[in-house]
Amino acid sequence: MTRLRFDDLRQYSDVLRSRHGQAVTVRFVEPRDAEALQNYFRALSTRSRYNRFLGAASELPPSELDRFIRVGEADRFSVVATMPVDGRETIVGEARYAFDSQTAAIELGLSIDDRWQGHGIGKALLKNLECRAAAFGAERIFGDTLRSNDAMIALARKSGYGFTNTPGDWKLTRFQKDIHVEPREIPCASWRLAAVSPSAMSSPAV
Repeated sequence: MTRLRFDDLRQYSDVLRSRHGQAVTVRFVEPRDAEALQNYFRALSTRSRYNRFLGAASELPPSELDRFIRVGEADRFSVVATMPVDGRETIVGEARYAFDSQTAAIELGLSIDDRWQGHGIGKALLKNLECRAAAFGAERIFGDTLRSNDAMIALARKSGYGFTNTPGDWKLTRFQKDIHVEPREIPCASWRLAAVSPSAMSSPAV
């Protein structure tokens, strides 16, 4: 498993591109992001929040927000996708993922700001999460979503994921993909470096 240097989280940032070529930065959440992240969730439409949290919620509970900003605890990680909007760094998407070393799998969940859906940001973010999973040595990546979440299902299908039933919950469907990528073939530069460079693995992830 890749070991991350938490003294310099910014080295694990990636610059992606929207469908129209706009730069989108994906980086780990930091404690300073707490208020902006909460405001992001509050600004999502009721449907988008319902889809993201698999139920009704107006915001993140304080305890959950605290977990979001603590990168690496229990092998759980949170990232934000940001863009400059009116001269300010603005969160336009987010994702949370967890690595299970026993099953060699990454579980993920993500959302995109309603105003930026349809710009290819979700597809780019999902691909970036696959890079991160490969760097961790994961053999599989998956997520669970509501059967009524047409947008997430369409995104996963276009990204090459297969579908199966979610164990124990008929309201959900599981999208998953096997990962067959050697470290030196990881398409995201920062995560290829993390996977193959001893200097990038100098401190434990937890």
